[in-house]
Amino acid sequence: EDGLLHTACGTPNYVAPEVLKDKGYDGTSSDIWSCGVILFVLMAGYLPFDEPSLIGLYKKIWEASFSCPSWFSSGARNLIKRILDPNPVTRITIPEILQDEWFKKGYKPPKFEQDEDVNLDDIDAVFNDSTEHLVTERKEKPVSMNAFELISRSQSFSLDKLFEKQCGSVKPETSFASQRPPNEILSKIEEAAKPLGFNVHKRNYKMKLKGDKSGRKGQLSVATEVFEVAPSLHMVELRKTGGDTLEFHKVTTKPRVYTVGKISGLDASKREALGSL
Repeated sequence: EDGLLHTACGTPNYVAPEVLKDKGYDGTSSDIWSCGVILFVLMAGYLPFDEPSLIGLYKKIWEASFSCPSWFSSGARNLIKRILDPNPVTRITIPEILQDEWFKKGYKPPKFEQDEDVNLDDIDAVFNDSTEHLVTERKEKPVSMNAFELISRSQSFSLDKLFEKQCGSVKPETSFASQRPPNEILSKIEEAAKPLGFNVHKRNYKMKLKGDKSGRKGQLSVATEVFEVAPSLHMVELRKTGGDTLEFHKVTTKPRVYTVGKISGLDASKREALGSL
């Protein structure tokens, strides 16, 4: 809904700082950063960001703390520094790279030839807005969550604590783990959400909850997705996509003490402990 990507993926040494922040990122800009890391490795023979611990590595990436070897020309240094800019807004773009004097030396633009016999009707049908050509996909199981994604979502590894003042701020997302089947998880969340006035839409282990009443900042909307960590373990992520963050916090704390307990398969004596999640 916000036009950004939210899946943290990639080899840690090559990942852009905004991906690690896990608050949404522009794919094109983050790919440019990764290409800058590759360019550095090709020229230097080693990684610009490399630390034995993930926290140390993330801190270097976040600060763009690196130095170019002595054999790099001034043109190469300038381009790499503009690519490895920790701010995605001011980071160099592809059109700007193509106009860079160092990059243009010996550069031969690629030529793409299209076969005259290629029929594009099938491709056009996929992207056609009409429901007649709409292609839908039904997944048999939730998307798998890899180790890097788990680390990026872990509070203990969160970079926010290193670089931002928390000041008791309420975050617009929350998550919990469950050993229940994914369909049962979504059904229990739907069961808890409807009495609270939410309209529910489900598809491919994703769920959109939209409030029927308008709050301080419009209608509260919550995106929910189930990820598979292991065959018998799932991670459930709830993220506010619209409305008031405090209202989101209110809805996803007290009402879910009982509901999450049922989803997780905990008995009544253990449910109350879930209130701190």
